[in-house]
Amino acid sequence: MILGGALLALIAVIVLGTWVEPDPRGHGTHEQFGMPPCRMLQWTGFPCPGCGVTTSVALAAHGQFAASFWNQPFGLVLALFVPIAAISVVFQHARGRDLGAVVRALRLKWWAIGFGAIALGAWAWKTAVLLRG
Repeated sequence: MILGGALLALIAVIVLGTWVEPDPRGHGTHEQFGMPPCRMLQWTGFPCPGCGVTTSVALAAHGQFAASFWNQPFGLVLALFVPIAAISVVFQHARGRDLGAVVRALRLKWWAIGFGAIALGAWAWKTAVLLRG
């Protein structure tokens, strides 16, 4: 299951880089998958915590790292972290390691706190960028 999730995440980043064009608005790239626009942004004028993440991942997948960071820093973090983590999982599996034991040793609580802090900071950044216009 861990190996499958890692491979699926890696495929998602590759798909974003190959078939998805980053939306020039800085958000809304997910709409290319048939998803609705961000309701929070429509109703309040403020972005949701995920606004711009798909666009930033797509920008990074297209090699536009500075634009990815400027648009939504958490998207760049994900775009860099997901492939590295997925490739690491594949190598761990190939070496015959117990992936469950590897994941349990990671202290996921601290990783979640770290990613949560980055996500909150990136949301504040995205809000400031959108409000500045």
